[in-house]
Amino acid sequence: MMAGDEATVTAADIARMVGVGRAAVSNWRKRYEDFPAPVGGTATSPTFSLKAVEEWLLHQGKVEEVPLRERAWQQIRNAADDLHLGAVVAEATELLLGQGERRLVAAPAWRLLQELAEEQGSAEAARFLLDRYADVHSRRLFETPPEIAQFMARLAGPDVRSVLDPACGLGTLLTTIRHLDHAYGQEADDTVARLARTRLALAQIEGSVGTGDSLRCDSWPDLTVDAVLCHPPFNERNWGYDDLASDPRWEYGLPPKAESELAWAQHALSHLKPGGIAVMLMPAVAANRRSGRRIRSNLLRQGTLQAVIGLPSRMGVGTGLPLHLWVLRKPADGDPVPSHVLMAEAEPETFGEIADRWREFRSAPGQRAEQAGAVCAVPVIELMDENVDLTPGRHVSVEDQAPAQQFPAVREQLLKRLERLTTMVPEAVPAPAKTMPSVDLAEMERAGAIKVFSSGRFDISGSGDIVITDQDLFSGTTPQSRTQPDDRIVTEPGDVVVAARAGEFAVRVVTEKGIVLGPRLTLLRPDPQRIDGYFLAGFLKATSAGPGSGSQSSISRFDPRRVVVPRMPIEEQRRYGEAFRKVFEFEDELRNLDIAGRATAAAIVKGFGTGELTPPA
Repeated sequence: MMAGDEATVTAADIARMVGVGRAAVSNWRKRYEDFPAPVGGTATSPTFSLKAVEEWLLHQGKVEEVPLRERAWQQIRNAADDLHLGAVVAEATELLLGQGERRLVAAPAWRLLQELAEEQGSAEAARFLLDRYADVHSRRLFETPPEIAQFMARLAGPDVRSVLDPACGLGTLLTTIRHLDHAYGQEADDTVARLARTRLALAQIEGSVGTGDSLRCDSWPDLTVDAVLCHPPFNERNWGYDDLASDPRWEYGLPPKAESELAWAQHALSHLKPGGIAVMLMPAVAANRRSGRRIRSNLLRQGTLQAVIGLPSRMGVGTGLPLHLWVLRKPADGDPVPSHVLMAEAEPETFGEIADRWREFRSAPGQRAEQAGAVCAVPVIELMDENVDLTPGRHVSVEDQAPAQQFPAVREQLLKRLERLTTMVPEAVPAPAKTMPSVDLAEMERAGAIKVFSSGRFDISGSGDIVITDQDLFSGTTPQSRTQPDDRIVTEPGDVVVAARAGEFAVRVVTEKGIVLGPRLTLLRPDPQRIDGYFLAGFLKATSAGPGSGSQSSISRFDPRRVVVPRMPIEEQRRYGEAFRKVFEFEDELRNLDIAGRATAAAIVKGFGTGELTPPA
């Protein structure tokens, strides 16, 4: 490690600075004899002088100038190893907000950060450092996805004035609810707790974050709040079982040693005011593990566990495992014990609808509420069997089902969609395989044919302008979430929006103006006189599906600038673009037809089972 102006960078750092993939940096090292020689590291992971790399990039015309924020980050990055980087970032963000003294942040780094603050504002500079740190340590931090965080906040309710997150990480959940009187958090890692305090300050939320293990050493032993939002550590065996056996928090039973999540759930309940709500992100296995059935039973008997909502497995935080949301309510004196539990299977596009159903259920929790489809109020008595299995999928269907009397009309509509689909099958003519002249997007960007924008990481506030998210791209749905623009990137018709995550890739050509570009998305804005948008989107998608692009690791590291597309006249591009547009429309219709077909099949099966439908004579 080198300090000050002799800071070093890895190949991955160089790629991020220039906006290319690591393969491009590796290629430069092979092709250019004057590429800076390594000054440290190992043979497989060399490091290079940051100053020498900057000079080489500028001399070769790879960039017009290294962005100020990237130069600042690399100086910060070199102040410590990965284990201690958080402390440097915490100090830097605090300094930007006028707090503390400079001890770890080197003078060259601080000068660059001050320049960045003058250019973009101190708050924006601090947000950049927080977001970049979260990106670097995403596998270790396991932050709650913003879509789930917003959903949890909606389930907590609109009247929350005080909130606690006893395992707050970087403070994602604490900053999801606005207009709070106070937010309280606790985090075992002191550095992460400092970063959470900075995030609260940036969100202009009055808050306090304690440090330590909440189960063993509660920073807020006498605190009660309106709501607890929590994404606790999963599957922790060393959570304190031996030390906390007689703890008064275990009102519903001593959590088994392998059920740390049930300890966190009861900890959350102990901090609620009467009538307060706790929304817990839980692993799906917590709903049916035999070791936890007694506690689940007690939560149901006392009317404390009031909703269990299944989430898509693809939204699993760092694991890909299925998740549930448990909604618990602290009983108040005189409250009747609810006779039903709300069960639901949610998708991002149905979060709003399910939150509305939850509010309706809360107003009359004792009613059966015959609700078809993905939401159903299940009698507690039906759940109190030997297993006390709370898995929502056992009680609800993910497809919306029309009433039996409407089935003929539903069937007729499906037949019409099938008939329409046959007219939408795209045409293509077989041709001999050939290699077309090509150009990568990085070169097109340098030539001014396209502009590339990255949105970075930020929280979706829930109010303001429509924002397109990665979930919209992957599900093919119309954007419905809202966020405050706050100088965010806004789409123009013809823009190409790209999303990538482990194992998946999605692309969409935007037809509307004024939609905010959501977190972690890339936007390509082609010059329509030189690049056709659908042509660009089509070959982006073709590249992602090509050889070597199917692994989770390669998709998660997808960089649009590395994509190679055919070099052809704009008229020919438009011919391909029109063909790709029809393919995209066909895919959308297939997706809609799949949903409608599954709902129709489920409606027939259910109708036969209840006797509301019969086979034709």
